[in-house]
Amino acid sequence: MSTTTVTTNCALSLSAVSRNFGGIRAVADITFDVSHGRRITIIGTNGAGKSTLFNLITGMYPLSSGLIKIFDQDVSNQPAHNRAQLGVARTFQTSKLFQGLTLRENIFVALRQALGIKKIGWLANPSASEDLQLQSVEILRKVDLLEKAEVLVSDISHGESRQLELAMALAMKPKILMLDEPAAGISPNERGRLIELLKELDKEITLILIEHDMSVALSVADEVVVMHEGSIFLHGSPDEIRNSKSVRELYLGSSGE
Repeated sequence: MSTTTVTTNCALSLSAVSRNFGGIRAVADITFDVSHGRRITIIGTNGAGKSTLFNLITGMYPLSSGLIKIFDQDVSNQPAHNRAQLGVARTFQTSKLFQGLTLRENIFVALRQALGIKKIGWLANPSASEDLQLQSVEILRKVDLLEKAEVLVSDISHGESRQLELAMALAMKPKILMLDEPAAGISPNERGRLIELLKELDKEITLILIEHDMSVALSVADEVVVMHEGSIFLHGSPDEIRNSKSVRELYLGSSGE
């Protein structure tokens, strides 16, 4: 995705980031830094502003106010594709997979997108892109999907779809990987494997994820940001969050995740 050289230890910096929708402040004065290679989980009850914050970081929504820097470059007013060129890749709550293609072909699409190749005639000419084919196989191996390489996406489980989404994001060769609820709807066994996959990610990749499943959120994070009503409620280590009476009260007093 990016050839930008990392010259700063700060991968992402947010300063007083805010977003209003009409008269409603969805995100209010969010400030925190993410060091290069750190794993940050953003949690919070429904409507806390987590996905809106993701959309602000990736450039899908414009800021109402505040400052966003990626590797010390001010991207506050930059479109999403400029941020992607700096190495930002994300997954979404809802699937963005190509259901009529195989798993390998989905990875191949992502690899070509990372190179800026938009034409899709490659399906009929695999010999012209042998290196990308080999990369596709290796990425599927990393996420334990190699045995399903030639299976259509429409024929795999929901958990396998989430693994494939992770694989496609990795195909973009991200420096900052943003995952939006990667454990949503998956089985306990799949959840355990997801935790392993996230822990096995290259330590050069900065990981930021939104997650409702606390077993995932607290297992993979170096730091946890708890959001509530658009603001930071608490920012600390997994142990600090796990042992926080105020966080427990916040969740118990809500309508749930």
